[in-house]
Amino acid sequence: MGKGRLTALIAALITILMLAFPDESFKASLAGLKLWFDIVLPALLPFFAMADILMGLGVVHFMGALLEPFMRPAFRIPGVGGFAVAMGLAGGYPIGARITGELYRKGLCNRVEAERLLAFANTADPLFIVGAVAVGMFGMPEIGAALIIGHYLGAVIVGILMRFYGTGEPESPPQAKRGTPGFLGYLRRAVNELDRARQADGRTFGQLFGDTIRDTFAAMLFIGGCIMMFAVLSAILDRAGIMGYLTVPLGRILGFFGVDPDLTIPIIHGFFETTLGSQSASTAAAPLAQRAMAASLVIGWSGLSVHSQVSVMILGTPIRMGPYMLARIGHGVAAAVITLALLGPGAAFTSWLAGAVPVFSPSTGAALSFAGRLALSAQWAGVLGLSTALLSLLARFMGRVVFIGPKR
Repeated sequence: MGKGRLTALIAALITILMLAFPDESFKASLAGLKLWFDIVLPALLPFFAMADILMGLGVVHFMGALLEPFMRPAFRIPGVGGFAVAMGLAGGYPIGARITGELYRKGLCNRVEAERLLAFANTADPLFIVGAVAVGMFGMPEIGAALIIGHYLGAVIVGILMRFYGTGEPESPPQAKRGTPGFLGYLRRAVNELDRARQADGRTFGQLFGDTIRDTFAAMLFIGGCIMMFAVLSAILDRAGIMGYLTVPLGRILGFFGVDPDLTIPIIHGFFETTLGSQSASTAAAPLAQRAMAASLVIGWSGLSVHSQVSVMILGTPIRMGPYMLARIGHGVAAAVITLALLGPGAAFTSWLAGAVPVFSPSTGAALSFAGRLALSAQWAGVLGLSTALLSLLARFMGRVVFIGPKR
């Protein structure tokens, strides 16, 4: 059977199941819509908008020139990848994928470098991990430290391992040739890159802002549709009993590794949608450390719902999903192992960190309203964006004062 016929058959079967279980489909669709509106939309909207504005203003090129000496040796990625990583860590998926796709389209990285970047720049955000999962689902803000460390340390491990992917492939040329040595030389090149990128964009700030709002809302609507569709898919497969055929073999695998078989359902749900899997893990009849480990695995894997969003963010580019999917598996496993270790042998350190860092307090909670989440996310995005913009303006001023002579 050809790929097209198989896809058509699967789509037809899903449609039949939706017609067979209309009540479950409707309730799951509403649950997905509520999840998107209450958590995803207010958390991602400011970061999506800020990322587009900073790219249009040339700040990304400025950061790329400054981070070039670090990103290439550590991850074999151009310096502009540092912007994708920072925004991905702060804003959550799929913003890292969106920025990666834009960097490739603008010719700032080649295909292999984009695949390396995509593998570890597309992560969950702290607001979701601590606020939604640790506080809202588990009701235990103290485990937020273990979940965050596991997730982000796992991402760094994946990034380091991915530097060996595509060995022998050519690298994209640096943004600027070496001129003045030392920090001042990098600073001057960064300022020049910012100026060149802004002139190449050519849009007024009003045009840039209008394009940003239009594109951001289109992307957010697509993300909402993905969440709703995969929520419905998970619900009807569960109602049809298909999930049951997957629980038995997975339960045996988990039992072989000493993991409670009750975590099979959360992992299967998380295979499709991250939030559903995390919610199921929080209520499973298993030890706390193993429930947190399952949630960390699901968040690292990020679910088919997020993967479908990523595939659209890189649409029209030759960036392949295969390396990304393998990296998601590695990220999930690494995050799960680290989380289990932090809640087991490293429990004392995790407890100290949870008490010492204010972000792991219950005030970060998922009980925030839509307006509260939007305000908190906008605050984080604003601080990140303004800090980056002010840094570039300061560097631009220093460049005009320190350097004499024509630009290179």
